[in-house]
Amino acid sequence: MVKIIDGKVIAEKIKDEVAKDIYQLNGPRPNLAIILVGERDDSKIYVALKEKEGRKIGVDTHLYKMDGDILESELLATINFLNDDPTIDGILLQLPLPQQFNADKIIAAINPLKDVDGFHPEHPKYIESPVLSAVKACLEEINFSAPDKSACLMYNSEIFGQSLKDALSFLNLQVLPAEQSSQADLLITALGKPGYVKQNMIKDGAVIIDIGITKEDGRVWGDVDFEDVKDKAAFITPVPGGIGPMTIAFLFKNVWEVYRRRHGLI
Repeated sequence: MVKIIDGKVIAEKIKDEVAKDIYQLNGPRPNLAIILVGERDDSKIYVALKEKEGRKIGVDTHLYKMDGDILESELLATINFLNDDPTIDGILLQLPLPQQFNADKIIAAINPLKDVDGFHPEHPKYIESPVLSAVKACLEEINFSAPDKSACLMYNSEIFGQSLKDALSFLNLQVLPAEQSSQADLLITALGKPGYVKQNMIKDGAVIIDIGITKEDGRVWGDVDFEDVKDKAAFITPVPGGIGPMTIAFLFKNVWEVYRRRHGLI
């Protein structure tokens, strides 16, 4: 029977540490600007969760919500405004963007020293993508040994997919194409297709990290059909309660790291 990787437990430890540090501040609290473009349900879910957790941790969040047909110039103007705003410590651009936007160009417009998602090509080394940090935390939790192991990625965002490929290669994992998922020791999926991954698509004893999230019929679903794979996989992150909470925790850890450096606390 598959074992659950409890992201909530891991996330709470990280958030408690950040909240404790912020509570001891003798000055203004960290400020995070969140840019949401369009009406994707999964993006709205994640943004709402980030706002909620920010209040708990002690980070003030500011939501900039924009229509999906906004002009590129308007979006870039908003980013430039936030880059120049001394009260804003971090900027988060919720991905994926509507298809008409060049995501690379938009991300590159963010001040790399305020990029708390770690996607800017010149982001500082002390900032890592929260999703990558969450994936690594999962692998550490189960003592996953990388040598001679393979991984398969399924994703709908090229920026996210490429950064994750680079990270897995750095961990000495052989990255297989999606059509070879049944041969991979580790499967990471971020498609936003509920129940897409079935047992015939995974290897016996595989580790599955389900990043996908979709809201349908009042419920939140992952990319993996849990009931179908539970007798074949060794470990899995649940949806909800898996990668999502950890991603948010590492996001605010990044916000705190940026704040500390901007305010000379390190």
